[in-house]
Parts: sequence; structure tokens; C-alpha cells
Amino acid sequence: MNALLARIDANKAAIDQYRPMEEPLLSQLRAYYRVGLTWSSNALEGSSLTESETKVLLEDGLTVGGKPIRDYYEATGHAEAYDAMFTLLEGRRTPTEGDILLLHRLFYSRIDEAQAGKYRSQRVFITGSAHTPPPPANVPGEMEAFPLWMRYEADALHPVVFAAQVHKRFVFIHPFIDGNGRVARLLMNLCLLRAGYTLAIVPPILRGEYIQTLEQAHADDAAFTHFIAERVLETQKDILRMLKG
Repeated sequence: MNALLARIDANKAAIDQYRPMEEPLLSQLRAYYRVGLTWSSNALEGSSLTESETKVLLEDGLTVGGKPIRDYYEATGHAEAYDAMFTLLEGRRTPTEGDILLLHRLFYSRIDEAQAGKYRSQRVFITGSAHTPPPPANVPGEMEAFPLWMRYEADALHPVVFAAQVHKRFVFIHPFIDGNGRVARLLMNLCLLRAGYTLAIVPPILRGEYIQTLEQAHADDAAFTHFIAERVLETQKDILRMLKG
């Protein structure tokens, strides 16, 4: 793991040589990953939209017939939450409970406005997992403590390790009735960007490994942390190719 983190830090230093990035490059990169992260994160949860269909929807407002309306709501909502992620970078502070509620509200408001940005009031069970999230009565307390943990641990862990921990801990709380995976990945990426690192994008083709290592993380999170670090590394390679090109 240390060798992988060293490669990531070396790539970060190489990318930093191009900072501050000027327009239109900065906007182009942000728009590129707006589509990529929205498509991949929703596809992991079963969305039928292709990456091309997601791009046309977000950039041109056009839909394709025969696709569930929920898939379009999820794509539009995720893109709005992605945009908000960048506004939350101001001040470089760790995310607050209010930030988390905002990300969920933006993502989920078109799907179920009554549940958007609200903690769940019923028990949930995760398909394929042997572990059950805490009962709803425990969620507010755990979500109040969660940002405090982030504040104390943000500078104690390597930023990539910290981001993976944020993702894991949030998913284990599972505070919302739906959309927890999407918010977890946005929150993880918010933490990465805050520390000056690139996004971690989980391609749908790796869904099985992603779910497996996350399930293993209940006992040992080494494999999950390594998986997330690899995703950061791949995004760095992608960005360096574009910058050098």
C-alpha cells in the first residue's frame, strides 16, 4: 500500500506542476468528469443510461425514448450534487453534516422530495451483505458524530486513505432510505479534492470487486482502501495524459 500511495503522491506532484489551471482547460476537465462520475456512479446502482446518453442529457437536455424516467432524475440530480461538491471546497474544511444533507437533497429531490436530505425512519437491509445498518433511531446520533470523526482524522491519515475511510464509514451508517452509495462516492471525492487529489471513479465493470472489498471492510478494510487508491491512480493517469497531450 505504501508503494501505491507513493506513486499517487508522485503523480499529484506532476499534476500540481500544471496548477493553477487556466480556462478553458479547468472547465473542460470539470465537465468531463461531471459526465463520467455521474454515469459510473449511477450505473453501479443499476441505471440503464449509457455514458453517451448521460452526456447528451447533461449537456444538451435531450433524452432517449424507452428509458425509465427515474434514470434521468438520478443523472440530473447527481450532476447537480457534483456541481455543489465544488462549491463546498471553499475554505478547504472537512464536510459538515449540513453538506452531507445537501448532497443527498440535490441528488434525490426529483425522485422523492419528502425523503430528500432526510435521514431514514425505517430499517434497511443491504442485498448481498451479511451486515445490517444501524436502526433508524441511532442514525441521527451517528451522523452527528461522523463529521467530528472526519475533522479529527483528516490530518492524521493519508488523504487517499482518509477518503476511503469516509466512504466506508458513511456506507456502514447508511443514513438515507436510498442513494447512500451515490452520496458516499461524492463525499469521498469531496475529501480527495479538498486535499488536492483527483477523483476516484469506480467503473461499472469493477462493480463486483468494489462490492466485495466493501463487504470485507467490515472485518478488514485493507483491500477496499487499496481498491480506492487504485481508482485515484487511474484518474491521475487519465489527467496526465490529457495535460501532456
